[in-house]
Amino acid sequence: MFIQVIQGKVSDADRLRRCMDRWTEELRPGAVGYLGTTSGLCDDGTFIALARFESEDAARRNSDRPEQGAWWAETEQCFTGPVTFMNCPDVTQWLGGGSDEAGFVQIMEGHTRDQRRMRELLGQGGDRIHELRPEILGGTLATYGNDGYVEAVYFTSEAEARAHEKLEIPDDLRSLFDEEGALMGEVEYFDLRQPMLVSPQR
Repeated sequence: MFIQVIQGKVSDADRLRRCMDRWTEELRPGAVGYLGTTSGLCDDGTFIALARFESEDAARRNSDRPEQGAWWAETEQCFTGPVTFMNCPDVTQWLGGGSDEAGFVQIMEGHTRDQRRMRELLGQGGDRIHELRPEILGGTLATYGNDGYVEAVYFTSEAEARAHEKLEIPDDLRSLFDEEGALMGEVEYFDLRQPMLVSPQR
């Protein structure tokens, strides 16, 4: 899997939503290798989208389509200032990956000294994490460059996510959580309270 992260400050949220809906209706059918998108608007006006593809080549082929270029020329007018693109060639899914059933998605961005170890830790908690935090539906960890990462966690609802944040971590998971926290370093959080979740056209 390959994830491209698109991010920027929005000046016209309504127009952006219409553009995103138009992509789903008109351009999605021709996006070969497309696996889905998680996107949304944060409280501070930051829009963030995680577009998933089978491979980097599939993402590039989509970007090269003339209709994709025309669509983006209109869509980028919804932003104020630059829009950043982060290409993440290494993606780890945990607890089944993302979920279109999520009512709340939290995205975390940062830099780590050990991307490989972060991926390993996500695979170790598995069933125990779901037992402790049943409101977590799954997640993805996408990495780029030597140290960059973007992690997305999918929850049933924000209310349940906040309530379970206060739970005491069991002893058998404490060391895992502590190591993961240390590896994540300084984290920037993006809360998608009304996530837009799109899957491939079946």
